[in-house]
Amino acid sequence: MAVADTRSSLSTYIIQVRKPTDKHFATVEDLDSLYRSFLPTTAASSNQEQRMVHSYQHAISGFAAKLTAEEAKAVQEKDGVLQVHPEEVLSLHTTRTPDFLGLHQGVGLWKDSNFGKGMIIGLLDSGVFPDHPSFNDEGVPPPPAKWKGRCDFNGTSCNNKLIGARSFINPINATQAVPPYDDTGHGTHTSSIAAGAFVRDASALGNAKGTAVGMAPLAHLAMYKVCVDDACPASSILAGFDAAIEDGVDVLSVSLGGNPKPFFNDWIAQGAFAATQKGIFVSCSAGNLGPYNTTLSNEAPWILTVGASSIDRSIEATARLGNGLEFDGETLYQPHNFQPALVPLIYPEIDDGIQDCGEGSLRFRSDIRGKVVVCDLGSTEPVAAGQEVKDRGGVAMILVNRPTDGYTTLVYAHVLPAVEVSYVAGREIKRYFNTASTPVATILFKGTHIIRRSIAPAVASFSSRGPNRQSPGILKPDIIGPGLNILAGWPFPLDNSTNLKHAFNVISGTSMSCPHLSGVAALLKSAHPNWSPAAIKSAIMTTATTINMEGRPIVDETLHPADIFATGAGHINPSKAVDPGLVYDDGPQDYIPYLCGLISNESQIEVIVKKKVNCSSIGSIPDYQLNYPSITVSFHKPSVTNVSVTRTVKNVGPAKSRYQSVVDPIKGPVSIGVYPRELVFTEANQTASYRVDFTREVDSKAPSPYVQGAITWVSARHSVRTPVAVVFK
Repeated sequence: MAVADTRSSLSTYIIQVRKPTDKHFATVEDLDSLYRSFLPTTAASSNQEQRMVHSYQHAISGFAAKLTAEEAKAVQEKDGVLQVHPEEVLSLHTTRTPDFLGLHQGVGLWKDSNFGKGMIIGLLDSGVFPDHPSFNDEGVPPPPAKWKGRCDFNGTSCNNKLIGARSFINPINATQAVPPYDDTGHGTHTSSIAAGAFVRDASALGNAKGTAVGMAPLAHLAMYKVCVDDACPASSILAGFDAAIEDGVDVLSVSLGGNPKPFFNDWIAQGAFAATQKGIFVSCSAGNLGPYNTTLSNEAPWILTVGASSIDRSIEATARLGNGLEFDGETLYQPHNFQPALVPLIYPEIDDGIQDCGEGSLRFRSDIRGKVVVCDLGSTEPVAAGQEVKDRGGVAMILVNRPTDGYTTLVYAHVLPAVEVSYVAGREIKRYFNTASTPVATILFKGTHIIRRSIAPAVASFSSRGPNRQSPGILKPDIIGPGLNILAGWPFPLDNSTNLKHAFNVISGTSMSCPHLSGVAALLKSAHPNWSPAAIKSAIMTTATTINMEGRPIVDETLHPADIFATGAGHINPSKAVDPGLVYDDGPQDYIPYLCGLISNESQIEVIVKKKVNCSSIGSIPDYQLNYPSITVSFHKPSVTNVSVTRTVKNVGPAKSRYQSVVDPIKGPVSIGVYPRELVFTEANQTASYRVDFTREVDSKAPSPYVQGAITWVSARHSVRTPVAVVFK
């Protein structure tokens, strides 16, 4: 849907044109002139400045402009125009974690990478609150000489930590630029996760107290504001990519997305490809539409797609019933003056059995005052549900998960005593309400707890799942990382104090897991400056862990083992990723045969790679043959009984190394053979290839739509795990 300009019938369109090969178009000004030549004659020279929205140099070959529908059709007919699309609006995907991830001062990855010193992490987000203590630059050196960016805050808000801040939001009033301040808190939160400085005695409403610190505490940060509220216009996103590439960032963190689209219509995929061409690592959130399958955003193989998992900290509260049963849950608001006396319990059930306590939903109820109210998690934002209960005189709220939320509980800064409990707990609470003659309940507030033997990391219910719709032969998500109830910077203290050490909030989403991986990628790039984005991704994926703190397989929101389309390769293990032994490497040119196999129209491939492509001379490969750190093959047709896959690994461990293959058994009518079974290396950076043969039993029926396993290359020092998915339908 095009984004309309309320001043007229004009809408914003993104126009992609054939990239000029003439050296006369080498400068930004020359390109801008070229792009203006595509504007229709009806856009008279007197108002061209208002018509042009963005002119792109790197992210795509093209520009964004305000056009009428008729003008857009006329532009599409012009020679050299590849695509004209009405702009769409994407959305944001909305401490303890360094310890939980094994990052400690003086040892391991933090030591090997010098805390990410010299790396520049760019974020496409909602802006940033520059005066937050997480952006203190004590001990951070000046940015490297390659940095070309700028800071658009007034005064001296930027420093050696926050080295850049720009806004690409188009103001309604063309004379007033929108500054890059954070209007939602999202960008401040993600920035401090990726590379926040050490902040002692940090807390949110007095909870999760400790030292808050980002993944790469000595890295630099650059904010590109491309969202206002939760809306992120595609033209702004492309402008953010364009500027970040030009400015010289090393890592891009993109915690936003939209519905899955073919890559030639996917603006994040195209911007990320341009970044990858310049050696920039791009990490993106997987989306928050789980636990349903095929709900991913950001599915392109040149992106690290990150799902969300839990950590070993809970901010606890317990719902106690009159029959003595207690059900643990979580909340950020932990009132110290709440008297835990049993009071009447009510579940104001409605006809369809769901009561999410939306605004006004309880206004005709006279039986709420003085009671603990049970509300269902639904379309109403939980804090707003609490406000409705409070407005009607309720003294506390028990928020009950939906069946799809399972055991994943989120913490919120509620406006009244409240607790969110699992679906199973909620079912028991409702049963008690319906059977007790005088049901009563209360809430006990227990504060912050670190669970030493925890089921963490567990996949969060909201984390989007594969399989990959745009490219089924590429396993997505790639990895999971901390994204549930994460403490990080916030533009203001939640307790309305002036102490900025309280300016932290605990929120959840794959938006939070993405910058964890962006920070880890910066650490790896600092430790290995010559590694490509594909090598960094490979190191992250092949060293991931598939077991939780109890030593059992990672579970999902049901507390059953999570499948491969929820976890990808597994949970990030930074201390192992710095020394993976072997990596699967790919350069930007390696994606072109892959795209030729995926997309039949060469002009659509040209849109992505920004040059003419002749697939008949380049050749094509099916997507599962891309040299990726995971393997996904399909047996959709009964006639297909054999699939062979080839992979090539590079030795980044000891020069003389010997690896043996170990195959996890797959439960299904498929056998796996690996050839050769041994890889021998005699020098650093040497490559070796191997073949995997998948054989399906003839006339066999699959017990499930897919099965999973892994191929692990094991040496004396390293274990290189490649996850495998076999899909039957």
